[in-house]
Amino acid sequence: MNSVPEQSHARYEEVFAEVEAPFAFVDLDAMDANAAAMLKRAGGKPIRVASKSLRCRALLDRVLDADENFRGLMTFTLPETLWLAERGFENLLLAYPTMDAEALSELALRSAANPAGAPIVMVDCAEHLYAIESVLGADAAPVRVCIDVDASWWAFGRRLKVGPKRSPVHTVEHAVDLAREIERRPQLQLAALMAYEGQIAGVGDRPPGRRLRGAAIRWMQKRSAAELARRRAEIVAAIGEFAPLQIVNGGGTGSLELTGAEEAVTEVTAGSGFYAPLLFDHYSRFALVPAAGFALPIVRKPAPSVATALGGGYLASGSGDPSRLPAPWLPPGLRLDPEEGAGEVQTPLLGPPAAELAVGDRVYFRHAKAGELCERFDVLHLVAGGKIVDAVPTYRGEGKAFL
Repeated sequence: MNSVPEQSHARYEEVFAEVEAPFAFVDLDAMDANAAAMLKRAGGKPIRVASKSLRCRALLDRVLDADENFRGLMTFTLPETLWLAERGFENLLLAYPTMDAEALSELALRSAANPAGAPIVMVDCAEHLYAIESVLGADAAPVRVCIDVDASWWAFGRRLKVGPKRSPVHTVEHAVDLAREIERRPQLQLAALMAYEGQIAGVGDRPPGRRLRGAAIRWMQKRSAAELARRRAEIVAAIGEFAPLQIVNGGGTGSLELTGAEEAVTEVTAGSGFYAPLLFDHYSRFALVPAAGFALPIVRKPAPSVATALGGGYLASGSGDPSRLPAPWLPPGLRLDPEEGAGEVQTPLLGPPAAELAVGDRVYFRHAKAGELCERFDVLHLVAGGKIVDAVPTYRGEGKAFL
């Protein structure tokens, strides 16, 4: 892993001495180290960059320019995809189905102008196909689509499903049926197949203080990975008999070395690993360097042992448990108050360092997930070495909120 300068409260306070909190930042030394580590884990497979995890055009450009094995973007809404295409980004794969008729109409125009270079859209049922066809004229160029295959693991005789509730396409038969349905429609072109194994890529196998749960997660992930590798290869082979696939995409930050080793997979996806949020602290197969954070000012001392920060209720999406809360990072040793957590207008902090913090001091936090933090800030301050090297707009800073 590339060398990363010490990440300490004193260092960041020196770097950001002239920046008014609250603010968000990305440590480029850490992000570059994470990028290099993920390329190594992918084993030579190209990595498609998940735009939802970065939500900043300047950093998307930086990653794509860093190495030839970072190829293309996986986007999260069709309006975002079209916006990025207008600004010069290429090789775009939309990760989630859309029913946005206006955006689909715009996609149809783009497909007519550049059939082989227009974004690829995700589908998993006939309703998605109808939605695309409904905006196409009789002589419209084909729109390229990708089948989203359910990568979840059915355990104990199919009595338990483990994994994201995404696509209804699970078996080889399901995938072949949908692929043939696409092939029957002259205005649609099957270009890709995707399967996201969230139960492996997005679940840490070393949860703190829960040794038995960690063992159970590792047991599940080993069996799930083996089952999915077989099923994915069978699906690709079956579809390939009548519709060769340009792209077979899989994985995520947490499964790069596993998914990348599959012969049937042509590329893997990663996004969160560039910023390395809290949820990626608990994996046994790899370690990342915290690369994104935010600073809040201390504005109250309600008691000698408590320091209260302004704002901070930047919660991550998901299951709604404490793992979705941001966490104080620097100085180390702080913790959230369990009675208040991270609040809309204030966040009380406990722990030994709280007694040393004074009104006007600052605390550095990390977000539980990656790009969602950018929905709270217009600007990311970019740090390299011991100084701020740039300040770049997030999607929000460019006036965009896609979802």
